[in-house]
Amino acid sequence: MSILAPIMKNIAVIGSGTMGNGIAHTFAQFGYSVHIIDTSEANLQKGITTISKNLDRQVGKGIISAPDKPNILNNITTHTDLKSGVEQVDLVVEAATENIDLKLKIFKELDQFCKPQAILASNTSSISITKIASVTKRASQVIGMHFMNPVPVMKLVEVIKGYATSDMRSACF
Repeated sequence: MSILAPIMKNIAVIGSGTMGNGIAHTFAQFGYSVHIIDTSEANLQKGITTISKNLDRQVGKGIISAPDKPNILNNITTHTDLKSGVEQVDLVVEAATENIDLKLKIFKELDQFCKPQAILASNTSSISITKIASVTKRASQVIGMHFMNPVPVMKLVEVIKGYATSDMRSACF
């Protein structure tokens, strides 16, 4: 890892369903500032409620302390507007429905709205990362991050390169 590498602190997660809220929960639990983005406020509130219940379960099992819960929740903000949710983040993890047209549309928009150095990731398990990257002008910064479910419990994420993905050895989490 390069000493000059920027440290990633701001993460966006697109989708507040099972995978999205689990990914957001995990990043927030480890101190990252997380923006969850979804199409409706109702979806976002459902995702936050799930995260809160899962944090309660972690408190009950002694994984985190009771005072940790509000701190973790404070690391999360919600957005229904994609642009405002991603314009200042270092990493975006897309966890939308497994629909290729939707994912390609999202990545085209991410390419426009994210800062130039942001890394774009998809949680897809079936769509080619090379195909997703092809709709951006930053194919070297597009990866797959396939999290296992339930994300807060499973300590495993598969990182997948596309054909044009750079080594990104200087990226720091």
